[in-house]
Amino acid sequence: ARKMVDYGRFLALLASALLVGFVSVILSLVWVFHYREGLSWDGSLGEFNWHPVLIITGFVFIQGIAIIVYRLPWTWKCSKLLMKFIHAGLNTIAMILAIVSMVAVFDYHNAKNIPNMYSLHSWIGLAAVIFYSLQLFLGFAVFLLPFAPVYLRALLMPIHVYSGLTIFATVIATALMGITEKLIFSLNRAYSGSPPEATLVNCLGLLLVVFGSLILWMASRPHWKRPLEEHTKVLRPIGETPEGTEVESTMTNSSNAEKADLRVNTEAARKQNLKFDEAGQRSTM
Repeated sequence: ARKMVDYGRFLALLASALLVGFVSVILSLVWVFHYREGLSWDGSLGEFNWHPVLIITGFVFIQGIAIIVYRLPWTWKCSKLLMKFIHAGLNTIAMILAIVSMVAVFDYHNAKNIPNMYSLHSWIGLAAVIFYSLQLFLGFAVFLLPFAPVYLRALLMPIHVYSGLTIFATVIATALMGITEKLIFSLNRAYSGSPPEATLVNCLGLLLVVFGSLILWMASRPHWKRPLEEHTKVLRPIGETPEGTEVESTMTNSSNAEKADLRVNTEAARKQNLKFDEAGQRSTM
């Protein structure tokens, strides 16, 4: 098994990301319980407070872990299919929490007769949830279920990776807009005096930026990518047969020319498998 390059540095960055992400979740809870009205589900401000807590917990922290889960070196001995299920499961949890947080906002606004979807924060936030849901659905359909042809998976993988990282960065930017907007609405002129609540929430915003930067750095280093597995068995689309398989089964007494053709076909199939395997292991839904 291949050893990770700069293993110590990766562990340091991973530990830092986990610590920063966990502290961010704690600060969001301190904010809503100490400075706001806590958490509830009765149309009061406590219901709205679910929004920042669930967004930071699910849409930022859990999504960030889902992005780098393939790169954890102690998971490299696990099957790629198992890691796909873990990756998809974490993203599903993040999506559910994001949707619940959106429901809390709409429910609170409707109870207080506050207009919905008028700010840039709400526009980009809703777009992020929609595109994230689409990303998750296409990830299931194309990369997890054994129906999509290999060429389609290889074609869509770079788009899947890029869109996943873009959505993650967009979510953090939207969260920064949201917490700033909330402070302005809640504190009004007192915000300019840097009260303790404003200082705490500003620090929360800084931690979100640091967390996102750490995740994006770890996800973009090629030498920390999950290595290709030797003799990989690819989960092929149903009904699809590897090139050269049928020829290989009938070549026991073939001529030298036929054997040469077989080697060409088998080598082409092997390269195709490795290309698809590399694509699947880079999945960041």
